[in-house]
Amino acid sequence: RNSRESQIPACLQLQKSDVEKMLAAQVHIGTKNCDARMASYVFGRRPDGIHVIDMDKTWQKIVLAARMIAAIENPADIAVVCSRPYGQRATLKFCRYIGATAIAGRYVPGTFTNRINPHFMEPRMIICNDSREDKQAVLESAYANIPVVAFADTDSPLKYVDVAVPTTT
Repeated sequence: RNSRESQIPACLQLQKSDVEKMLAAQVHIGTKNCDARMASYVFGRRPDGIHVIDMDKTWQKIVLAARMIAAIENPADIAVVCSRPYGQRATLKFCRYIGATAIAGRYVPGTFTNRINPHFMEPRMIICNDSREDKQAVLESAYANIPVVAFADTDSPLKYVDVAVPTTT
């Protein structure tokens, strides 16, 4: 047992069932391209050129993101952004369960920076489904000094992302 594992509570340790679920969901399958900032999360490369994500590092980042979410007193101060159609249902469900604010569908520019915008909000944290698709929200969060947790594939840009959870998007 290494020192990093001893710092994580037993309930948050990576279990066999967690690995099986992540394998079934294929969270470890990346893309053929790899961004330089994502290289540390890559376990290896398959013969067909697809990068394989290290699931241990994915789990560590999930635990870190969970701790960040738990540190926010009011869950409504968390904005979850998803512009991709296939992630919107999961975003809405996640927000319903934890009480966060969902921004599913088109992101209105100025939501985090323009006070005269009718959609203006000042969240304490942003979770985004894909840093490439939700780049406007990520950029505005940098202007407003809002931390960003983003699910990131091997080719995702990580500029202005504070915590990247390596997984397939």
